[in-house]
Amino acid sequence: MTSAATSFHSCLCFSAQKLPSPSSSASCSDQQMSLLSPTKPKSILQNNPLYQPTHKNISLQFKEKILCLEIMGVDSGKALSQNPCLHTASLHAIHSIITFLQSKGLYQKDFARIIGMCPTILTSDIRSELNPVFSFLSKELRVPEDNFRKVINKCPRLLICSVKDQLKPTLFYLQRLGFTDVHHLAYQDPILLVSSVENTLIPKLHYLVSLGFTRREAVEMTLRCPGLFTFSIQNNFQPKFEYFSQEMEGELDELKDFPQYFAFSLDKRIKPRHIQLVDNGVSIPLSSMLKTTDQEFNHLISQKTR
Repeated sequence: MTSAATSFHSCLCFSAQKLPSPSSSASCSDQQMSLLSPTKPKSILQNNPLYQPTHKNISLQFKEKILCLEIMGVDSGKALSQNPCLHTASLHAIHSIITFLQSKGLYQKDFARIIGMCPTILTSDIRSELNPVFSFLSKELRVPEDNFRKVINKCPRLLICSVKDQLKPTLFYLQRLGFTDVHHLAYQDPILLVSSVENTLIPKLHYLVSLGFTRREAVEMTLRCPGLFTFSIQNNFQPKFEYFSQEMEGELDELKDFPQYFAFSLDKRIKPRHIQLVDNGVSIPLSSMLKTTDQEFNHLISQKTR
């Protein structure tokens, strides 16, 4: 095995199980060492172009860093591009963050997706940035420690959000709107917590009001379909409302009763089914038009045309 791979093994060990604490994982046990195949680092070293003789100017530590990311299943080039601070981060610092996340219940297999989506996690400060997020999940959203993994995997961006500047203010805003079920926010819609109040949540409400809904009606629609806060105004709301109002000649009350309309594909669901209804001279409620399976939808049409 190469010296780089050996150095990596001694510096960074992963466990598929939760580790008791960062401090207790400072040294690698033989059992932890065995979790990584001894041939995998060698293979990665041989295949990675940065390890070829033509790249001798690349420092050994930087090569080990790339190896570290690749073993976790992270695209090293993309990660280094999205988080330039990784260039100067030490392997010891990266190891400390991985160990901390494992102590909070995350598994080795989770890191490829989580860090791939948010590579800045690897250069976060454990005490001032990461630990407060888990305290927020525990105290504000009442997530038990053994469910941290479930919530983080649902929305990795939680780990790169400031509790003071993002998570708490957004939670407060959502609760004022009527999102009082913190369990649902944590497990079903954590994406709302990482959304900007000023740039995302408020503009979506304003847009719904601009369509003719009262603010109260717009809020009720988001409570029934929280996904409305995640849809693009330009790419989702506008074309779908245009089709609804012009081609379907629908009424606002229909959308008020079934805001999930905006969650369906315009080209693959809304248009084909509306055209089929028109061709058969049939009219059914918006929810029945979109929520039913193809078999159920065709059955409804056949019943109406008898």
